[in-house]
Amino acid sequence: MRRMSSLIERFLAFGDRDAIVWRDQTTTYAELHQQIGSWCEQLELLGVKPGESVAVCGDYSPATTALLLALACRQCIVVPLAVAVGDVEEDWLQTADVTVQIHFEGDRPVVLRRHDPTASAHPLLARLRGDGHAGLVLFSSGSTGTCKAILLDFNLLLEKVERRAKAHRTLAFLLFGHIGGINTVLRTLASGGTLVMMDTRQPAEVCAAIERHSVELLPTTPTFLTLLLMSGSYRHHNLESLRLITYGTEPMPESTLHGLREALPDVILKQTYGMSELGILPTRSKSSESLYMQVGGDGFETRVVDDVLWIRADTAMLGYLNAPSPFFEDGWFNTGDVVEVDGDYLRILGRASELINVGGEKVYPAEVESVLLEIPNVSDALVFAGDSPVTGKVVCARVVVAAPEDEAELRRRIKRHCRARLAPFKVPVTIEISNSTLHGSRYKKIRATAEANP
Repeated sequence: MRRMSSLIERFLAFGDRDAIVWRDQTTTYAELHQQIGSWCEQLELLGVKPGESVAVCGDYSPATTALLLALACRQCIVVPLAVAVGDVEEDWLQTADVTVQIHFEGDRPVVLRRHDPTASAHPLLARLRGDGHAGLVLFSSGSTGTCKAILLDFNLLLEKVERRAKAHRTLAFLLFGHIGGINTVLRTLASGGTLVMMDTRQPAEVCAAIERHSVELLPTTPTFLTLLLMSGSYRHHNLESLRLITYGTEPMPESTLHGLREALPDVILKQTYGMSELGILPTRSKSSESLYMQVGGDGFETRVVDDVLWIRADTAMLGYLNAPSPFFEDGWFNTGDVVEVDGDYLRILGRASELINVGGEKVYPAEVESVLLEIPNVSDALVFAGDSPVTGKVVCARVVVAAPEDEAELRRRIKRHCRARLAPFKVPVTIEISNSTLHGSRYKKIRATAEANP
């Protein structure tokens, strides 16, 4: 696999530069190169053949990173899984035709299991193996429904990181089994930058890591940035090294964006756009204050049909392993994202599937959530549809508060604020006060289970 070999050989040229910082210990590029070579030898001894699907179960560390790259070198199909995969793990392993499973505790492999291959591999897996290409299987977050198994050609992903980019000290925030996380790893290492890896992703710990390791780039999610603002952790740490925050995976509340500009005025804010099915697209934000961005570039085509964004990409997945292909014959993919167009710029309003139809009027949850987050003591908010015999659907909200408050008074304050800021049909009819988090491990809102019947 020439592209992967070229990338790894590049590590020798970077030599003693910091490649990875993990638990305050530094791994240089020369040491990472050595670890990759060691893993290649171990895979040979273990009898792992090219084309086998191998699950790497863990989180970021030098060892998991070296193993991922070694498997790609060996033209295997890599299945990176976060530690907490729960009851669905066995189903996922069968879907991806995993024959070798390697678990990690920290940086140490502790369990290696072999599985019998399935009687008949999925045709897409057979095709990839026949081409002699390394592969990558990612599972969607399931935040809006059932998790899908997404098969990507690793060679195509590497083509997008071949170009030299500026080397940053980057926090590895997006998870190991997330397209954004894999992109962060490949782009940072290809440029000779430094990956700062963490065991936890709470606002206080993230701010402490930025200060301690002079992090320049934070790729993250709007949900995390909302929690960061509400926590106030940025006030208690020196974040002068931070130059750029990139955010994506879900719509950004306008109130959060404005709050970030006030809290971190010297940091550039850039919106990103990508999907596991398509890869990460080049973007250009109109400004740090704007939610409008240009999307697309070399290898990507975009169009808007009935206010929905469609994309055709060179890096598109081969297909789902557990669902029908979503691609049209000409290669176009309906993202399901409703957009507002302003010249060459787009603004993501939300998923078409999340739109709430209140008597024929359209309500996008992100707009209402942004208004809810303006309210003092509301630290997080989730907006969803409830059934109504009159209008069909109504707007409902679930909020988390920073400090205990009389619930009746809180509901009155919320209604009063929303009536002043929103059209009447957008004002939540039902308001639930929750003690639970409204996001998953990927720091993205979970909307699939949100429902109410007022």
